[in-house]
This record gives sequence, structure tokens and C-alpha cells, in this order.
Amino acid sequence: MIKLNAGLCVRSLSVESQCNKCEVVCPTNAISFIDANPLPAINFHECVTCGACAGVCPSEALELEEFSATNFFFDFIEDEDNLLSCRKNVPCIAALSVEHIISMAVLKGELVFDMGYCNSCEIAATCKLQIEANYEEATYLLEAMENDALIKLEDVKYENDSEKPSDRRDFLSALNLKTVAKVKKSFEDEVQKASDELVEHTLQKRDIALLKKKSIPNKRKIFFTAIKRVEKPSVFHTVDADEVSFTSQKMMDEEACTACQMCYRVCPTGALTSDLKNSKIDFDPFLCIKCHICHDVCEPDAITLSNAYNIKEFFEPEVVNLVAFSVKRCDECNMVFSSNNPDDTLCRRCQIEEDEARALWGISP
Repeated sequence: MIKLNAGLCVRSLSVESQCNKCEVVCPTNAISFIDANPLPAINFHECVTCGACAGVCPSEALELEEFSATNFFFDFIEDEDNLLSCRKNVPCIAALSVEHIISMAVLKGELVFDMGYCNSCEIAATCKLQIEANYEEATYLLEAMENDALIKLEDVKYENDSEKPSDRRDFLSALNLKTVAKVKKSFEDEVQKASDELVEHTLQKRDIALLKKKSIPNKRKIFFTAIKRVEKPSVFHTVDADEVSFTSQKMMDEEACTACQMCYRVCPTGALTSDLKNSKIDFDPFLCIKCHICHDVCEPDAITLSNAYNIKEFFEPEVVNLVAFSVKRCDECNMVFSSNNPDDTLCRRCQIEEDEARALWGISP
């Protein structure tokens, strides 16, 4: 079963979020979005538990119950073998993110993707494309990092000497289903799978606390730890930002920014921050997960993505200042507010009320 941690989903932070990576990559259209609910709805009957949605989820809100990419990473690093295969150790190679792949590659020296079953697989239409995209991105970044690690796509067609599981769900169960205590949960899951209807998700009380908590996904922690063990390149190369799916560098239009504070308040990882006076906006590229929510909530489109990304951020992360504000006291309500316009004398709320009053009475600004 695929499960959603609603409190981690970036779409729970704002109805303006346009993130739909899980929906796009799902090979069976088991994930979709219903207009009235910003969170993804899942048809468990259609889900084949490939894990591709978990692989592309920027905040790790989606995860397979019987396969943890984080746990798999540490087990795989200790294993002498370097083969990734849907018939051996993963539900699908698409279940692993680019960050996992690069981390494993630099620590193992070489990775082999078993593509032998992809052409005949019923989910190849999207999952194979995602695997190939992850391979190309990881290879591109390894070259930019001047790292000798290799990733190979080979038609290995790994076969287990023992009896093969009959399907993907049985395979996952064979990995971790060890105790009878899971029988009841398995039964309930099977009932849900048989329902063949979209199951909507809503925020519960336990999820509210996660919305306020800035947390870094485990895959970014793994990536950071792996990079620390890698020799720095002779030159910090700049790469095409469109070729990097999991982080970014940002720019701010100071004149367009209204100091509304929304971008750093909704940022799930704390990549965008301010100080106690809200007098600035700082950005840490290494913490950015490229979820795009800061752009989605910015009404004047003041915050934009840079066209390039400097590999230096992998090795020597540096917090940069995007914009600085003046801190003033509102002439109307006497509250402290931030502004980048020296002529502002009213806070944003009072200015809106002032504009509405003028419009009501037909008074020109």
C-alpha cells in the first residue's frame, strides 16, 4: 500500500500549490486531484505499488508501507552488490529519487540499473521514462561534480533462484511481512484495494503540527552526508537549472516584492527564512527541494528561478540574501510592518482598508 503523510505534502501548505508530480508519474492513474480537496486522492485498487510517486515526491509525503527508500539506502550501501533490479531489491527503480541514486553512486563507485524487464512491463509507459530521466540527470550532475562514479543501464534480467513472487505486492510482502500481527492490517488493506474508488485525504489534528515544522527530507540528509565524503571538483561548474529536478537557485525582484512574508512562511524546509523583525528574505539553495510552492503563493511573481545552478552549493552551501526591507510602524494601527517602499506609512492590512474606503467613496488615490 502507498500511504500519504498529509502533514508533509506541500499542497497542504497552500491551496495555491500546483505540485502534481505524483499524479503525472503514476502509471495507472491511481492518483488524482479533486477540485475541492488540494490533497491527492488515491485509488488503491488501481495502485500497483511501484513507488514511482514516492520517488518524485519532493517532501517525501508519499511512501510505500513495505519499502522505505531510506532504509533501503543503508542496506544497499552495506551490500557488496551494485545491482538495482525490480526482481531483486526494489519494487521499481523509479521508486528511488535522483538524490538517492547520486548518493549510492558516489559511495559505491558504480551502479547498474537492470532494465531487462522494462520493455515488457505494464507500467513502462511512465516508469521507464522516469528511470531514464533520473539516470540522465544523475549522470549529468556526476560529470559536473567531476566524480568518477558510473551508472549503467543494462539488460541483466536478474532471476531469483528461489520461487518468484506472483506479483509486485507479493514481492513487497515477501521482503518485510514477518509477523502474524500484520494479518489484520493486510486484510484491511486488501478490502481498501478492492473498493475501486478514489480515497480522499484530509488534514487531521496530528498533521497540523507538521505544517508549522520546517523539516528536511531524509533523502536530502543522505545526499548531504554522501557529498561530504566526496572530493571537491577542481572547478565549481555551473549547470543548466532545468537539468536539476530537486533543488534550485532563486532571484527576487525587489521592486515587485510586497514583503507579504508568504514565501518563507510556507517553505516546508526553511530554505527561505527571515529574521525576528521580518526585515529580509534569505535563501539557502541546499535546503530547497524545488517544490515551487513559494512561486505559487507569490501574487506579484517577484520570486523567480535562476536559469543556472552552481555545483558549489553541493559542497559549500551558502545562504544568500534575496531582499532587505525597512521596518516601520503603521500610522494607522501602530503595528510594526516591513516594506521596501520608502513612501509607505501604512501596513498592508491598513493600506487595503484605505484603498477600499477610497473606492467606496469614489476618491482617487
